[in-house]
Amino acid sequence: MRSLRTLLPYFRPYRVGLAIGLVLVVLSNLFTVAGPYVLKIAIDALEQEMSSELVVRYAVLIVAIALLGGVGRYWMRELLNGISRRMETDIRDALFGHFLRLPPEFFDEWRTGDLMSRATNDIQAVRMVAGPAIMYTVNTAVVASLALALMIWIDARLTLFAMIPMIAIPPGVFIFGKQIHRRFERIQEQFSELSNFAQENLAGARIVKAYAREVSQARRFESLNQEYKGRNLALARIWGLFHPSLMFFAGMAGVVVLWYGGGQVIRGAISLGDFVAFSFYLTLLMWPMIALGWVTNLFQRGSASMGRLNELFEIEPTIREPEAPAILERVTGAIRFEEVTFRYPGADRDVLRSISLEIEPGQTVAIVGATASGKSTVARLIPRLYDATGGVVRVDGVDVRDVSLASLRAAIAFVPQEPFLFSMRLRRNIELRPRRDDGDEPIPEKLAHALDVAQLDRTLAVLPEGIDTRLGERGINLSGGQKQRATLARAVYRDAPILILDDALSAVDSETETKILRALREYMSGRTSIIVSHRVSAVRHADAIFVLDEGELVERGVHDDLMEAGGVYARLLERQLLEEELEAIEGRRLVSSR
Repeated sequence: MRSLRTLLPYFRPYRVGLAIGLVLVVLSNLFTVAGPYVLKIAIDALEQEMSSELVVRYAVLIVAIALLGGVGRYWMRELLNGISRRMETDIRDALFGHFLRLPPEFFDEWRTGDLMSRATNDIQAVRMVAGPAIMYTVNTAVVASLALALMIWIDARLTLFAMIPMIAIPPGVFIFGKQIHRRFERIQEQFSELSNFAQENLAGARIVKAYAREVSQARRFESLNQEYKGRNLALARIWGLFHPSLMFFAGMAGVVVLWYGGGQVIRGAISLGDFVAFSFYLTLLMWPMIALGWVTNLFQRGSASMGRLNELFEIEPTIREPEAPAILERVTGAIRFEEVTFRYPGADRDVLRSISLEIEPGQTVAIVGATASGKSTVARLIPRLYDATGGVVRVDGVDVRDVSLASLRAAIAFVPQEPFLFSMRLRRNIELRPRRDDGDEPIPEKLAHALDVAQLDRTLAVLPEGIDTRLGERGINLSGGQKQRATLARAVYRDAPILILDDALSAVDSETETKILRALREYMSGRTSIIVSHRVSAVRHADAIFVLDEGELVERGVHDDLMEAGGVYARLLERQLLEEELEAIEGRRLVSSR
């Protein structure tokens, strides 16, 4: 139950409503226990004098008490369950905000389905603790204490005999509770596995179909689903045994009361009204005992789920701002790497080793190298997607670790290797504005310019609704080249002083690439631009070219000088030209064979 302590701060904004709700729990139960007492008085009075006037008087009083108790219970549930719903929203917002602060390596290690399971099922289980579990715990305590006190007042010995069968309930609750906790944890783990498998197969539906894996994936899903069902049935079995066990001991208490209490009435030790009231109070006491099992189940589930959520909340963001971060204003775009070393978390070797380079404001530079040479890593260190493990990265002379993340990233337009588009209209993907349905809104000049630079304007004619076409998950209804051009348009639209293109044209055909590069040269004039690419056509006009080889900066210069030097850069170009020539020969062979 220790994990539930982290839930306490979420109660703070609602402490007034919580206090009122708990007061209503007490008041409503005072009316509940008052009902049998009034009934006792009525029966005893009617034994003395049979009068329709008395019947009406006590009947009205009992109805009034029931109405007042019902109103109290309504507002008790309205307040406490409403607070639990608001807390559920707060926890989910806090978890999503925490996700946004976590570094990329977190999402490399954790599966989407598992995170989704915790953000849905587990938070729902925690809500049940924050609302119904707390409400019924207080309700149980109040009813039990009041009913027990009145039972003792009526006949202490009868109360003692009635409670003997109930002695077994607390240890039973403890034993069953441990089993419920363990089995619920196993259910949540399996639900994460099931969610992750479903998410991956829905996202990769085209791959599943292309490789004809529908049957095998369906069998695998069935297997996971059967395991999930089995774990739920295991919990249902223990829960099914739990409830009847409590009912059995409660029923035995009723037998004791009927046997011994009936004898007390016959002997005249207690009145008939006392016996009826005692029976009602025993019934009221049975419900708390039964509810105790349900509440225990809720607390056990909530504790298991809060533990899973705490596991996420306890992961500290590795990219942090200093207490008093510097704010970048009027960024010129000067970038400097000073003996920068980097190693990915969990890796056994450095990806970058002692990289030192300088990029002047407004300069267009290229970073080239073979696969896994560290090109993309250099690009990711500038906006602090990762932090250098050694050395310093500076923007406008300031260490990026001393700068506000918001102001640093606002100064950078970044186009990653893998284009990502959200499931909303194309226009909103480029502008990164909230989702809206304004299909006929004209294209403003700034957006039109971004579309022109990315050569996306001509593509709009083939889309069903042009720029307001609604995209599927990850932009699945666009081709690879179209997605890359859309993310390029997004970067151009941002109009930031620093532009980083991380192999942003790899899926674009050569003719379109030439047009984009021509438009980009004009756009990049006056702003610092970094092009990471393996294509020489994309980098040959750069003001400076930095060549990486196995994490080290081995060459720097302009295209002509590097070609003349005949080093790594020249060999990369020769290899690329050879590959292009072989592809062209293969293409002509395929055409002629047809």
